[in-house]
Amino acid sequence: MKAATAHIDTQALAHNLSQIRLQAPNSKILAVVKANAYGHGLLDVATSLIDVDAYGVARIEEALILRAGGVVKPILLLEGFYASTDLPVLVTNNIHTVVHSIEQLEALEQAELDAPVRVWVKIDTGMHRLGLRPEQVPEFMQRLNDCDNVAKPLRFISHFGNADNLESDITVNQIACFSTLTQPYQGERSLAASAGILAWPDSHFEWIRPGIIMYGVSPFDELERAASNYNLQPVMTLTSSLIAVRDVKKGEQVGYGGIWTCERDTKMGVIAIGYGDGYPRCAPNGTPVVVNGRIVPTAGRVSMDMLTVDLGPNATDKVGDEAILWGKGLPVEVVAQYTGVIAYELMTKLTPRVAMTYS
Repeated sequence: MKAATAHIDTQALAHNLSQIRLQAPNSKILAVVKANAYGHGLLDVATSLIDVDAYGVARIEEALILRAGGVVKPILLLEGFYASTDLPVLVTNNIHTVVHSIEQLEALEQAELDAPVRVWVKIDTGMHRLGLRPEQVPEFMQRLNDCDNVAKPLRFISHFGNADNLESDITVNQIACFSTLTQPYQGERSLAASAGILAWPDSHFEWIRPGIIMYGVSPFDELERAASNYNLQPVMTLTSSLIAVRDVKKGEQVGYGGIWTCERDTKMGVIAIGYGDGYPRCAPNGTPVVVNGRIVPTAGRVSMDMLTVDLGPNATDKVGDEAILWGKGLPVEVVAQYTGVIAYELMTKLTPRVAMTYS
């Protein structure tokens, strides 16, 4: 009997990468493995993704884990470096960096480095989170090109703020802005992340940055745009086991707060997983779980270490049987719809006590 376990299917990961290549056959792939590879295991995922051109991370610590684990392909800090003291570390470990602020530019100009840093210039094309405003681009480009600590040619990057909304003009405007601002310069460009790859082919440019779709999950909220519609397969299947099967009588309440009352005599399954493993406490009654090939509903509040499901009055399930919380047979997008917690958050919030297996 196993408690909470995340099974990572590396063959599904490779399959998804092949489908992504079909979407953008002329683009290089920067595989986004930040946040512990979206909860899938940073180093294990990166070393499985041998057919990519580079990796994207959020923090320098993530990049150093990859280098220590033997990853030699380019790694890009998507948020850029945080302090001037990071710059020698980037040089030593051949880590690329986004530059999005005057503070980063000045740090590069003032540093004494043994070799130049590969820089991706981040332009704010409309998300207004990080990046140079359009009017800042010419001066920044001049200063970066004049800086001996910056490798040439520069590369360019931006990020969509609304690409999952296919009815919005915002994304069209962002593509046009990015194209116009980068046109006077040499250098490869990257704009499309997962939603851009699937829905906005004009945004593919020289590099694409698959994130959530690489793990077999759709970036769109609508279930009619689920990952399976793009021939993507779930990479993570989160499972646990029934540790008890109990008779519950009509009218009895189950769990903390008594938020679920039994409407008929039934059998209740207790599964060894809870919010201490990262399963959302906010999951309402009726959130689906798969037990022995059928969907059963949660019943009662999720506890730290357990949750309960209504197996039905005629259930023959027994202690030790496997329960699937999401993954094969139950897309994580479906669980997201019930809980109101997006699939990105569901997967990245798994805690260290969830065992990880790879096949």
